[in-house]
Amino acid sequence: MFHILVVDDDKNTRLFLKAVLERASYTVSTAENGEDALDIMDKEHVDLVVLDIMMPKMDGYEFTRTLREAQNYLPILMVSAKQLPADKHKGFLVGTDDYITKPIDDEEMLYRIKALLRRAKIASEHKIVVGNVVLDYDSLTVTRGDEVQELPQKEFLLLYKLLSYPGKIFTRIQLMDEIWGADSNTGWETVTVHIGRLRKRFEGWNEFQIESVRGLGYKAVKKV
Repeated sequence: MFHILVVDDDKNTRLFLKAVLERASYTVSTAENGEDALDIMDKEHVDLVVLDIMMPKMDGYEFTRTLREAQNYLPILMVSAKQLPADKHKGFLVGTDDYITKPIDDEEMLYRIKALLRRAKIASEHKIVVGNVVLDYDSLTVTRGDEVQELPQKEFLLLYKLLSYPGKIFTRIQLMDEIWGADSNTGWETVTVHIGRLRKRFEGWNEFQIESVRGLGYKAVKKV
C-alpha cells in the first residue's frame, strides 16, 4: 500500500485530503509545514507528498528545493490557491512533479497521484513494459521475446521519454531540450530524424506506435 504525506497548515484541508486519500486505499500521514514533514520522512517511508505552498517555518517551495538539493526525487504534487502562471513556474523550477490549484477536484487529484506513482515506479525500476516489449534504461535495450535491440543512446532516451507518458504530446523543442539539452547547438530537426529511425526500427511491432500530431509534435500510443 502506498504511503502519502499530506503537508498543509490548514487543519480542515489536511483532514479533507486525508479522508479522500484513505478512501482511495492509501496510507496517509499529515504535517503542518515543511519542517514537520522532513521529521516524518526521517522516521517513515513515504511514496509521495501532497504539498501546500504557503506555510509557516518552511513553505512548499523551500521544502521541495531542500529535497531536490539532497538528490531526493520523491514525487511531489503541489496543491495551492496560487493560480498565477508565475507561481506554477516557480513550483516546477524548484522541482515539483505536478501542480494543481484550489479548490481541489478530488477526482482529478487522485488521477494525478496515480500517474505520479506509476512514473516513480518506472523511474525506480528503470524499465517500461508494454505488452511483450521491455525497455531497459540501464542497458539501452528494447526486448520482445527473444529479440533484443540495443539502441543508440539518443534514440533510446527519445523512445523511453515518449513511452513514459503514453498519449502525452511533446513538441520537438521540448524533446530537444530534454534529450539533447537546452544548450545543444543541434537543431530541432534532429528530433524528426530520430523519430523516423525509431519508426523504421520498430516497424511491424504492434505493441506501440509513435504518432505525429500536426502542428504540435509527437506522442507514443500503446496498442496493448
